Amino acid sequence: ANGSVVTWGEDGNGGNSSAAAPLLADGVVQVCGNNDAFAAVKANGSVVTWGDAANGGNSSAAAPLLTEGVVQVCGNNKAFTAIKANGSVVTWGRANCGGNSSAVAQLLTEGVVQVCGNNNAFAAVKANGSVVTWGDAFYGGNSSAVAPLLTEGVVQVCGTNGAFTAIKANGSVVSWGDANCGGNSSAVAPLLTEGVVQVCGNNKAFAAIKANGSVVTWGRANCGGNSSEVAPLLTEGVVQVYGNNNAFAAARRTAV
Repeated sequence: ANGSVVTWGEDGNGGNSSAAAPLLADGVVQVCGNNDAFAAVKANGSVVTWGDAANGGNSSAAAPLLTEGVVQVCGNNKAFTAIKANGSVVTWGRANCGGNSSAVAQLLTEGVVQVCGNNNAFAAVKANGSVVTWGDAFYGGNSSAVAPLLTEGVVQVCGTNGAFTAIKANGSVVSWGDANCGGNSSAVAPLLTEGVVQVCGNNKAFAAIKANGSVVTWGRANCGGNSSEVAPLLTEGVVQVYGNNNAFAAARRTAV
């Protein structure tokens, strides 16, 4: 493969990449899309963007930081975050949706190992197990309410449209952001203190699989946050959970 990129669809949302075509002729190793734009990572660690300029298609403001060293790009609705080989982070796109990370810039200069985006915010997991958030405060960009729980031990973060959930090394779960999107897990908190091995988010709810094969859900009830109708089937044997916009499906182990 020569690493070239071909695009089609709505011109203004990235379907037309002619402005960036010379840079997309070879060497591309990853392409990431948000709602309105694309970002491509090249083998030399540089980044090429196109699509809606205001929502990440124009990365000129961050261009000097995107010429080399980028290993991964993550998008949310209207912004992008790039992780560099030195563990630093570069952001661009709609400022209030995470394109501007200046408020937490000092925490993003090294050690970042994972970035997760929801619709309007980002959360970064650092090598020391801490979490840094930025973007729309209401939708998880501000994690101050749970900050003491995010200083160490986090191994993964996943998102819904408007909230985040972190899994900690001890199997506990921490949620924050819009309560209507799963940002408040207090109703099931006793079930989330240990044993969680995976969390899956859809638009407005979360589902957690525990080591014993049971499932715990929270968030918007009619979007899968309430699983009471099938609760007897979710007490054991679940090996994977899949989410679409407003529902979940659990794959169970076949009984022997």
